[in-house]
Amino acid sequence: WRDLEGAPYSMLVPSDEVTINYRHGLPVITLTLPTRSERCRFTVKPVVTTVGTFLKDVQREDKGIERAEVFATDGSKISDATLMEVLLMNDFKLVINNTAYSVSPSVKDKLSSEHATEMEDIKSLVHRLFVALHLEDHQIRKERELLQKLDHLKEELLPLEQMKARIMDSADAKTSRLLWVGLALMSTQGGALAWLTWWVYSWDIMEPVTYFITYGSAMAFYAYFVLTKQDYIYPDAKDRQLLHYFYRKSKKQHFNVERYNKLKDDLAEAEESLRRLRQPLHLRLPIQEISDKD
Repeated sequence: WRDLEGAPYSMLVPSDEVTINYRHGLPVITLTLPTRSERCRFTVKPVVTTVGTFLKDVQREDKGIERAEVFATDGSKISDATLMEVLLMNDFKLVINNTAYSVSPSVKDKLSSEHATEMEDIKSLVHRLFVALHLEDHQIRKERELLQKLDHLKEELLPLEQMKARIMDSADAKTSRLLWVGLALMSTQGGALAWLTWWVYSWDIMEPVTYFITYGSAMAFYAYFVLTKQDYIYPDAKDRQLLHYFYRKSKKQHFNVERYNKLKDDLAEAEESLRRLRQPLHLRLPIQEISDKD
């Protein structure tokens, strides 16, 4: 038998050197340690123990072991992440230093369907117990992480909030001035039309003028709709003009609006996660039930 590079091992030991027996439902692997020349038993938990963990236990028991690997019968190497439960399903080769041990696991009696179902129920129960015992510690640790994240986000947002407040005040003042200018122009227009109607010309002359002024205003409102795809409603027009002044002022003062919005979204998400996390801490309910109630 040869390794992956094709080099033969110095010795191929029969399968009786490494034996596998089952005690209390757990496999016990017995082998001879090369340096100490004594038999040693290793009890493994096949559901949680990996091949790498088993090999480390063997090397820890005998410091003279420089190489410990597991190969399939076809010569392919078994990954260290493979569970022992999978390894013990078939024959394999255990290589310690330059000695290859041929291992044939004893065939266990096949479990009945009822016993297999019972074992799955026990595994599920153990998993739920583990979650119940460690969930609160995990939630407290997660709460601490969220609080640290909130502090960091608020610290980054503080200078941006101050700059945004200054820009918003400036944009709001400009928008208010524009509204007052519009009111003054409309008042001037109304006064001029009244003066021309009663003191300079007659209504017969001014009626066509007022008609075209009204028609021109309708055209202006329609042009606003064509350009913005919105009706000319005074609150919406005011908000639109406010945003125009805000973004223009932000560009001049190098205020990063996208970064500010991203930080605000992250802050809102962290606060929502903290709210959901704290509620089951107080009520002793899992996160899924909180989501269902929302």
